[in-house]
Amino acid sequence: MKIAVTYAEGEVFPHFGHTEQFKIYEAEGGKVVSAAVVDTQGSGHGALAAFLAERGVDTLLCGGIGGGAKRALAEAGIALYGGVTGSADGAVEAFLQGRLQYDADAVCTRHEGEHAEGHSCGEDPCGGQHRCGRE
Repeated sequence: MKIAVTYAEGEVFPHFGHTEQFKIYEAEGGKVVSAAVVDTQGSGHGALAAFLAERGVDTLLCGGIGGGAKRALAEAGIALYGGVTGSADGAVEAFLQGRLQYDADAVCTRHEGEHAEGHSCGEDPCGGQHRCGRE
């Protein structure tokens, strides 16, 4: 099994389409046998599902994620666990133990259209509050 986690400084990165790195774990028998941090090399929302599929990933743990990316992952046969926060290593251990806290409905829709430019997770340029991963 190969598990990818959106990754930044040891933590689950909060927005799939803006992640610059994934940490990819290989697991056998419910244990991590190897892990490596991989640079996305500037791939964006649409290309990241293919990026993961090319590396044999079958499971993704992430924070917020948009609808288009969810569809692309489903088409690539990659199981999605969104709304995950905290330590990347801890999230993978929890997943392998069957106790991962996640949100099956996690989305981040504020990055499309007029909200995309100048927006970062946790901020809304229109003055509202939102958190990627939980709308």
